[in-house]
Amino acid sequence: MKPSEPLEPSGPEPTGPSPTPPTAREVFGDRLHLAERYHAALADDGVKLGLIGPREVPRLWERHILNCAVLGELIAADLRVVDIGSGAGLPGVPLAIARPDLRVTLVEPLLRRSDFLRRIVEELGIDVVVLRGRAEEKEIRATAGDADVVTSRAVAPLERLAKWSAPLIRDGGRLVAIKGSSAAEEIERDRVAAGRCGISELHVEKCGEAIVDVPTTVIVGVKRNIGGSAGKRSNRSRGARRKG
Repeated sequence: MKPSEPLEPSGPEPTGPSPTPPTAREVFGDRLHLAERYHAALADDGVKLGLIGPREVPRLWERHILNCAVLGELIAADLRVVDIGSGAGLPGVPLAIARPDLRVTLVEPLLRRSDFLRRIVEELGIDVVVLRGRAEEKEIRATAGDADVVTSRAVAPLERLAKWSAPLIRDGGRLVAIKGSSAAEEIERDRVAAGRCGISELHVEKCGEAIVDVPTTVIVGVKRNIGGSAGKRSNRSRGARRKG
């Protein structure tokens, strides 16, 4: 159905940065100035480098920065977080600003993006590590592995995301992936594949309901090691019985 004709000329879509919303103070507290500097960087260099589309600039707070920062509602204190496919730093940078207790590592394969991330981390003075590479690479697994939580945002379907994330998560740690409205259907489709990677207990969570107009939809799963020490002991016992 075609939309009705406007009564007056609508004019061009606004492309300038939006003012800091009052709810940002609730999320970032006395570190709000860091979030504002990050917002300014995304609206400027982020657009110039192609990390953020120009039409996203007016909704950077609501749709990107706050949408990612509220992920902290699902993460306990003092944990090690690895953000894969970090891109422009979402969700890792807003999360690190809002939650300085977390030890955050950003993993990004593209040079242009990883250079931007290193620069913004240095300019903001936040305690964040930036690694250039892909989550599935041995070097990244060796450096960033054994994380308490692995986060991501719009990186890949759950089947691939579980395959890339699981090797980085400690036993009992969690996958926390920002997704869209089809998150529940994605779980049903990819539950078995994720289970083969050791990611189980998959479910959907909502966060930021008091902060953003559209709450952030998140898929959460728990990493359980496959074929751990118990399985090895069991195999050794069966081998001993066969020898006996």
